[in-house]
Amino acid sequence: MNTNLQYTRRASVGVQVGALTIGGEHPIVVQSMTNTDTADAAATVKQVQQLAAAGSELVRITVNTEEAADQVGRIRDRLDALGCRVPLIGDFHYNGHVLLTKYPACAEALAKYRINPGNVGFGRKRDAQFATMIEVAVARRKPVRIGVNWGSLDPALVTSMMDDNAQLSQPKSAAEVTREALIQSALLSAAKAEELGLARDRIVLSCKVSGVQDLVAVYCELAQRCDYALHLGLTEAGMGSKGIVASTAGMGILLQQGIGDTIRVSLTPEPNGDRTKEVIVAQEILQTLGLRSFTPLVTACPGCGRTTSTVFQELAEDIQAYVRTQMPLWSNQYPGVETMTLAVMGCVVNGPGESKHANIGISLPGSGEAPAAPVFIDGDKAMTLRGDNIAADFKSILNNYVQSHYSARQPTATTDAAA
Repeated sequence: MNTNLQYTRRASVGVQVGALTIGGEHPIVVQSMTNTDTADAAATVKQVQQLAAAGSELVRITVNTEEAADQVGRIRDRLDALGCRVPLIGDFHYNGHVLLTKYPACAEALAKYRINPGNVGFGRKRDAQFATMIEVAVARRKPVRIGVNWGSLDPALVTSMMDDNAQLSQPKSAAEVTREALIQSALLSAAKAEELGLARDRIVLSCKVSGVQDLVAVYCELAQRCDYALHLGLTEAGMGSKGIVASTAGMGILLQQGIGDTIRVSLTPEPNGDRTKEVIVAQEILQTLGLRSFTPLVTACPGCGRTTSTVFQELAEDIQAYVRTQMPLWSNQYPGVETMTLAVMGCVVNGPGESKHANIGISLPGSGEAPAAPVFIDGDKAMTLRGDNIAADFKSILNNYVQSHYSARQPTATTDAAA
């Protein structure tokens, strides 16, 4: 729960996506996307499961070929059989009007469609092909994300707006015109979808860019001009720390202003890297802003000349990994455990103080300090650990705290991350 009194969530229309409602006063939802070939049903099912287990509440899959569309129903059935009921979003470009009509099982299995108005069709075909996709959504009562991307803006719209801008006595910059084109593309497409019968509470908008300042400018303006639910994210955040920092900077500014109903961190994975990292980063953005709680986070000091040992670093990494592996079990049995706070500190300077601020904290000995590690529970010193089994002992303390401080309930059989 957010504790910042200055935070006010932007009012938006709630949209039902499977068992989830996004927008309105509902929690901001974490979304991710597979990078498997959807025609490979086994690989796609496996990755969707991994993303859902990591905490993704919506998972988008590419539907770009007839082979892919033909497998979507089977993918949904396999996930359901495995107890993974995370809603699937179909990502359509160029041929969505064909695939949604030719493969009804695909159209029905998906919980939401993503349509890019910039490449739904060109020239005279554009309106007809857009209409076909919206009509399928209306008939099947599916929500639609109208997802505009500045890398694939409708060229006719951009050209027209650039020409109009050139006639002004004080023309705007190309960047300003492009940002306005993104917004107009989204709003005009949403208005058209409503004319075709798609209810307002079945529409989500996004205007994706790759620059942080452009992202903030576009969404601040878009939020003032509509009350549709909004999906946030950079279109190509990048790899590693760059992608994490850019996503956090851009979305953090908007989220603090109450803008955004779903988010995705579009990280470029390292070669053979873990796709679930984008889910963890998205959760940590929301959690560090105080907007949601997903898993206990570990506060740890960065280390300095007083902390020549690597013990505190290894313990912090070990405990954070342990907490994440335990969360599927803990969250099922101990509601509220996700709000627990932990601290692993490296010396006496800030160690005891930071440990007292956490539910459970440990202050490991720094350079020149006695080989003892005091443990604090809810602000009070509870014990001192020594020897070679500090990690195991600390985990035992952690487990006992979870069992004694969070009301136990009977575990359920589901592995559904979006329930």
